[in-house]
Amino acid sequence: MKKILLLALLPFLMLSCRETKKTSKQEPSGIVQQEIHKELYGFWVGDFYAAEESEYEGDMADAPKKLNINIKKITKDTVVAQSVVSGNSRPLIGKLSEDGGKITFILEEPGTDKYDGKFEITLVGDTLIGKWNAYKKELKWPEKEFKLLKKAFEYNANLMLPSETEYVDWSDHKMVEMIDTAEDGTVDTLGANPYYRSASDQILKLNASAVLLKEADLKNLRKLDLQIIKNTIFARHGYAFKKQTFRNFFDPVEWYVPVKNNVDDDLTAIENKNIKLLDRFTKYAEDNYDSFGR
Repeated sequence: MKKILLLALLPFLMLSCRETKKTSKQEPSGIVQQEIHKELYGFWVGDFYAAEESEYEGDMADAPKKLNINIKKITKDTVVAQSVVSGNSRPLIGKLSEDGGKITFILEEPGTDKYDGKFEITLVGDTLIGKWNAYKKELKWPEKEFKLLKKAFEYNANLMLPSETEYVDWSDHKMVEMIDTAEDGTVDTLGANPYYRSASDQILKLNASAVLLKEADLKNLRKLDLQIIKNTIFARHGYAFKKQTFRNFFDPVEWYVPVKNNVDDDLTAIENKNIKLLDRFTKYAEDNYDSFGR
């Protein structure tokens, strides 16, 4: 009789065990920390420079790099963020401290990249001010400074490069021998001067994000014109440029925010068509080199 009763109760015992296991799985393993200072979440953007570097004097070769720190989550014990500079995107983990209303951060990159380091940051008014120290002290510039303002990023197809800037590729030049011919036919070599690639004003007129370009628009353009028009598309999407040439053009631009390393999935149909056309013309285009006083 007892054996029969036990067999009858067995299904109920098994169901009870399953419910107990299910309940135990749903119980949290620890207390989830509450997020704090959500007003600090978002992109903080500004110049990133070494104190020993030459001051920026309007020449884009001397332009400071643009740093973007994206603060994603803050709790009592942890800060999760991301740094983007010179086309390099790195995860950041650290901690926020508060002392008498003063907020400071220590944020560290993982250390698996040659240029990784540690950010020490203080919130002063509406600005994040601080220093970055490289883990590898043998780098040319192992310590850099920055001042970052909070900046929203939003794609805008109508953004253009500022017209008041002279667009010269200071990172690419060729040396040209200067020759002086006297009246008696004597030829003197005066030495070699650097000649740099320059862009025309067409880069300020052709918008490859807003208008479908035609072959007639591009056939007389310089190679640098075509490259800048194409990369302005990427800049509008927040592409973080690795190549020095394009960092020099876009980092000083107020609207430009380097956000990520790949924007292929963000491109519009018009932009994709224009990029193909621009690439075709770039393959055969030539550059205009000129001398500039520096």
